[in-house]
Order: sequence, then C-alpha cells, then structure tokens
Amino acid sequence: MKKLDYGIYRNGDYFRKLAKDMDMDVTSFNVYVKEHPEIDIQIESSAKEYAKTNDNFIIDARLGWYAVPESFKVYLKVDIDVAAKRALEDENRKDSENFKTLEEQKADMEKRYKLENERYWELYKVRKEDESNYDLVIDTTNLTPDEVADKIEEEYKKWLQK
Repeated sequence: MKKLDYGIYRNGDYFRKLAKDMDMDVTSFNVYVKEHPEIDIQIESSAKEYAKTNDNFIIDARLGWYAVPESFKVYLKVDIDVAAKRALEDENRKDSENFKTLEEQKADMEKRYKLENERYWELYKVRKEDESNYDLVIDTTNLTPDEVADKIEEEYKKWLQK
C-alpha cells in the first residue's frame, strides 16, 4: 500500500503463474488443484513463510487471514456484476482469463468461487467469506480504490493502538 509504504505479497499472482506454467487458464487450474491439494497447501504455506521473514507488508490472498492469523485482516467484498466488469477490464488478467463478454466473466467467477469454497472447506474447514474472520469488512462496490485505501488505513491505525 503506497500510503503506508508497504509491499504487497499476492497469492493470486502465484496461483496464476502456476496455472500459466501448466498451460491452463485459471479456472481449469482451480479444477486441477481440487484433485491436487498439495498445491493449495504450498500456496498458503508460501504466504505464511513470507510473513515469517518480512514485516510491514500486505498479503493479497483469499486465505491470508488464515495463513497469518496475527495480522490485521481485511475482507473486501463487491457485487458480482461489478466484480465481473472490473475483471473483464483488467489487462493484467488477459493471459489467464480471456473472456469476450461480461456474462462469460461472471459465470467463470461464480464457478471459481464455488471451487475455491469447496477446496478450502475440504482442506482447512474454513469459509473465506465468513466475515467473523476479519477485523474489517468493506463493500467496495461503490467505492474508488482511494476510498477503500483510506478506510483501511484509518482502521489499521486504530487496530495498531489496541
């Protein structure tokens, strides 16, 4: 996060790289990982290991709260239609999810959401969308990235004081 001068560790980038290395799109890789749980364990372990040797950083990960429970945990939620539109317009996703329509993007996101929930429950007995796992929950549907960052920074500073 630029405001705090923190680096970012992105599990999603790692997941997408693994998918690309196996010549799979991200959804096909999700299906593959369901049958190969050691990959999920490797991904979550990488975040945990990173946290052991680094301070002052942000983990961008579905289960970051689980991997590093002592952290300030933020859940960003968004309306599925807005999420699909954002994803469809994100140039950084084109090499791992290349959809032509908003409907295709949305259907794929819903499928991945279901696959992830099944995998995380089978492996860890957790639900990523259980808001009780987080210190802060923000609905980003109608917020700009700067507004979201301001809210996180404000609440994070309060959390540090506790």
